[in-house]
Amino acid sequence: MDWQSSLRGFKAYLKLERSLSANTIEAYLHDVDKLVQFFLARSEEKDPASVTTKDLKDFLVWVNELGMIPPTQARVLSGLKSFFKYLALENRIETDPSALLESPKTTRKLPDTLNIMEINSVIESIDLSRPEGMRNKAILETLYGCGLRVSELTSLKISNLYLDIEFIKVVGKGNKERLVPIGSQAIKFLKIYLDDIRVHIPVKAGKADFVFLNRRGSPLSRVMIFLIIKDLVKAAGIKKSISPHTFRHSFATHLIEGGADLRAVQEMLGHESITTTEIYTHLDRDYLRESIVQYHPRS
Repeated sequence: MDWQSSLRGFKAYLKLERSLSANTIEAYLHDVDKLVQFFLARSEEKDPASVTTKDLKDFLVWVNELGMIPPTQARVLSGLKSFFKYLALENRIETDPSALLESPKTTRKLPDTLNIMEINSVIESIDLSRPEGMRNKAILETLYGCGLRVSELTSLKISNLYLDIEFIKVVGKGNKERLVPIGSQAIKFLKIYLDDIRVHIPVKAGKADFVFLNRRGSPLSRVMIFLIIKDLVKAAGIKKSISPHTFRHSFATHLIEGGADLRAVQEMLGHESITTTEIYTHLDRDYLRESIVQYHPRS
């Protein structure tokens, strides 16, 4: 029993028996694919029937080390539980390895942010003598400069770059498009990457419009972005728990602290609700007190 045939059956089960939406089905399939990537990263030959509870526990440790936050871990585990439940129902496995696993606690905790000096340290830790160095610099500048989700970064298209007017078009959650301003530093390194580095990569068929590619000409995966950032943060000597999302969170925090309008930040982040933006833009008490003193008519 291989992964490909199991996933085909799982997809049909989710669609026909559970009547789930196309987006939910795709998310569940991505969750299982993360497990497959985990085994590939460890060079382990595993098929679905040989997966153990210990394998799944090790997988959760792995995604946690990559910076995946507990709510996302819980969602991924939910997808895996559905997958192994399906295999058990179809009598493809004797015991469900996910049955005894508990979801990570999802108490809301604001992730670490990086201050501007730390952002600079991470970017400066990039080795530009390596072929992928300029690509990684463009990735970091774009991630932080535009406040993108990692999925928005990996799906960014060349046809959606409007660098002459300093905007990019981003496809966010629910395939909703938004225009996001892009700063001069990100534009500078994107152009260098596109004009001097990417042109020498043999691009896979159908992938020519993706901005960020690996050396084999395929779009970078979310996991690859996690690993790139993990290595750069380590090289910069920063001990905080950092993920690609940290740069989005830092983007919003630095804008608000600099005096940006909350509605403008909401628009740039692609949040439907201003309440979501307020969670991302936690501000220290000194800054709030200074704002009251400066702007309130009775202060």
